Amino acid sequence: MNRIVLASSSPRRRELLAEAGVAFEIIVSPAEEIHDAAIPLEQLCEENARLKAAAVAAEHPEAIVIGADTLVYIDGEPLGKPADLEQARQTLKKLSGREHVVCTGVAICGPKGRISTFHDLTQVIFHPIDDEVIDRYFSVANPLDKAGAYGIQEHGDLLVEGIRGEFDNVMGLPTRKVLEALKVAAGEIGHDPA
Repeated sequence: MNRIVLASSSPRRRELLAEAGVAFEIIVSPAEEIHDAAIPLEQLCEENARLKAAAVAAEHPEAIVIGADTLVYIDGEPLGKPADLEQARQTLKKLSGREHVVCTGVAICGPKGRISTFHDLTQVIFHPIDDEVIDRYFSVANPLDKAGAYGIQEHGDLLVEGIRGEFDNVMGLPTRKVLEALKVAAGEIGHDPA
């Protein structure tokens, strides 16, 4: 059985992998993310995921390593994790009453050095929200460790009207595609996830 490593400190990714029945360990990647709005969304997320996975795989070449990067995009602009509550408030106001895209890029480094990268996109529609709703959200959730200043699984109903696509992807890991890629990396099937 191949050793599987998640190169992320995200509790949401850990939760999703565990719920999917994957036995894994966590080694947080030391890789620095690229922050360049000129790079297309999908490419940026995949490249950051690749950097994270490759850094851990270099130290653990016998393992299958999963790296991931999630970004929220609106008006062609990536919204990362806010620096403080004021920036989180401004981010949520920008998303208010509008639709945005959540992209998660994933990289799987196999034990033979092969790297597979892919991404998933989900459209998220926000309710119109005001300062009162934002204050209520801040009282029950921490916006500072999440791209776009919100977590859909953590009182997201206060903010989110609906989605088109995979819920897991908005949480930070497109589980179905990851499971398919893990089978490929372990040599069980011979095709890459679409």
